[in-house]
Amino acid sequence: MTSTTSVESGADVSSETSAPAVPLAARTRGLRKVYGSTVAVDHVDLDIPQGAVVGMLGPNGSGKTTTIRMLLGLVRPTEGEVELLGRPMPDAAAHALPDVGALVEGPGFHPFLSGRDNLLRFAAAEPRLSSAGIPSAVDAALERVGLTGAARRRYKGYSLGMKQRLGLASALLVPRKMVVLDEPTNGLDPAGTREIRRIMAELHAEGVTVLVSSHLLAEVEATCTHVAVLQAGNVVAQGELAELLESGNAALLVRTPDAEQAVEVLRENRIGARLTPDGVRADLTVTEAPRVLQVLVGAGVAVHEATRARTGLEDLFARLTEGSE
Repeated sequence: MTSTTSVESGADVSSETSAPAVPLAARTRGLRKVYGSTVAVDHVDLDIPQGAVVGMLGPNGSGKTTTIRMLLGLVRPTEGEVELLGRPMPDAAAHALPDVGALVEGPGFHPFLSGRDNLLRFAAAEPRLSSAGIPSAVDAALERVGLTGAARRRYKGYSLGMKQRLGLASALLVPRKMVVLDEPTNGLDPAGTREIRRIMAELHAEGVTVLVSSHLLAEVEATCTHVAVLQAGNVVAQGELAELLESGNAALLVRTPDAEQAVEVLRENRIGARLTPDGVRADLTVTEAPRVLQVLVGAGVAVHEATRARTGLEDLFARLTEGSE
């Protein structure tokens, strides 16, 4: 996930072979985790660029959470190497983790303590927070996630969305170099989801690396700069989101007042075409965009606009994970 975008078969498409390597916040090589006879993660090579917002996608059971847990040193790999902020994991966890905030598999708090008291306990364990700085850090984190008004309510009375927000607040008690979020919008209403999106944008603007696991493809497409797609414990694609979406394009969208004529002309010239709500979609599998335009203009079809048809993340995800259970 540096200057190279990989899709499915492992073929690489490099933007510039001489481009300098992007610094990595985390990386894995040959990462494998086996539980008994079950292979949860199988030889995963993953690059998390520094300062990127990386969406980790995959069907249930694809190995997303297990990979995240190995990145954070919560689980020791069966095989392979993990580096987090330039340090080997899990051996250097004590040095790397203070710079990492994480919300993995849902937050765990004391049900009979208030949200604020729970955060005070978390803050007391932060090695980079002085005793005098704990109250202000807790108040700032509560305000950032929109829980100031509910800070003194008992945790057991929180909704699922409020519990998610409190978990996020615990990850943001001090400035971080990297934040890891496992399904951060779970249980949130649309307003809460927008708040998470805002916080992720703020972290990105501050240069913080964000790794987010999510099943909400629209949110990933709206917030992430990079994606990694896992299937059955393997990485089937990773890279810059825009490049991955571009790699899935094989069509030209033509806007014309003569749409039916355009389809007929293209088909007569053995170019696949069909009508869409936006105009005419011409297949580029066996031809190129200039050829499509040449055929249309030569036949007297008025072309008002022609753009590459952009593949949505949902379509790309379905193609990459086709056949997964």
